[in-house]
Amino acid sequence: MRICVLGNQSRAVFLFWRVLMNEARTRGHSVLCLVPEGDEKSDKDIENLGVSIRHYSLDRKGINPLRDVQTFLDLKRIFHEEQIDLLFATTIKPVIYGCIAARLAGIPHIYATITGLGYAFEADSFLKKIVHAVSVVLYRTALSHIEGVFFQNRDDARLFRSCGILTDASRVLFARGTGVDTVRFPVQPLPDTSQGLVFLTVGRLLIAKGFCEFAEAARRVKQKYPQCRFQILGPREQGLGSISDEQLQQWKEEGAVEYLGATSDVVPYVRNSHVVVLASWREGIPTAIMEAMSMGRACLVTDVPGCREAVTNGDNGFLVPSKDPAALAEAMERFICQPELLQAMGRRGRELAEHTFDAHVVATGILQDMHVPASPFEGNNHDK
Repeated sequence: MRICVLGNQSRAVFLFWRVLMNEARTRGHSVLCLVPEGDEKSDKDIENLGVSIRHYSLDRKGINPLRDVQTFLDLKRIFHEEQIDLLFATTIKPVIYGCIAARLAGIPHIYATITGLGYAFEADSFLKKIVHAVSVVLYRTALSHIEGVFFQNRDDARLFRSCGILTDASRVLFARGTGVDTVRFPVQPLPDTSQGLVFLTVGRLLIAKGFCEFAEAARRVKQKYPQCRFQILGPREQGLGSISDEQLQQWKEEGAVEYLGATSDVVPYVRNSHVVVLASWREGIPTAIMEAMSMGRACLVTDVPGCREAVTNGDNGFLVPSKDPAALAEAMERFICQPELLQAMGRRGRELAEHTFDAHVVATGILQDMHVPASPFEGNNHDK
């Protein structure tokens, strides 16, 4: 069987789906990774897995319809050339244009995974409402008549049904995000707490990831506990909904928050932290939180879809209301005043990572749901 994994960044596909691609290859199938160009290192990492790679044009965050048409045409051409048996599409534009192009190219097995709703479903301005309306039509077109749609939480599936994107005939599937590689993210001892706690938040620099709320909570806590540190780790973004360079500079000048830049390896940063925070407005299931749990860190997240699937309040971390810096600061102070919570919650997080969120378990479940056989010669499928 010839399997295509379609994504919007080679780095993200490598980090999040390498276990799935490895498992497919272990079963004897041929895997193609289809991503935009521009990241030679990540492309090489993918090729080192034994996965072939091709590029297509994609404007990830733009809303220029001409560029999106080019994306669609590129995908349709490549699908014809590669003779794909099964498409696994992930992230918004690859799902929309990839699924439509795959149907027209005659790919027999098409699956989409909804990893998050993104900018199009915020709908808190006139422009966003227009983008939302267009997105609903495009999603409905893309997801009709495909074999299955994976969701990472039930809230997103209910929302898609309420918008009319899914029908009664749609095959809805669930996966625990991308899972976490518990070997690559081993338990790490907690740093010394005598010099103050380190609160780390990880993610692409988007407003909807809650970085503004994190910064405001840091200001409040710093006034009372100046020895504590608050760190942001993640790549900068451009375009709609991104954190501006001016905002980052302001935070730096204020001194409450440290921006650590981007990295291909979060392990040393999580190792040096006490609590990992995600003040997001909405998630699929947050990979950064699963990685933190695997490394034995307590987590502080917002009580929103996706986050509440990973963290149980008072068990492996705390849940706080979304867009509420005061509640976020109050929860941070609980960790400061009760440092014994760090060990207990971190230990519980590791247990959940091993038994519930392990990437190998997640990947095996996804392949089973897609009816990918243990041998490429089982059934009517064939390797190409």
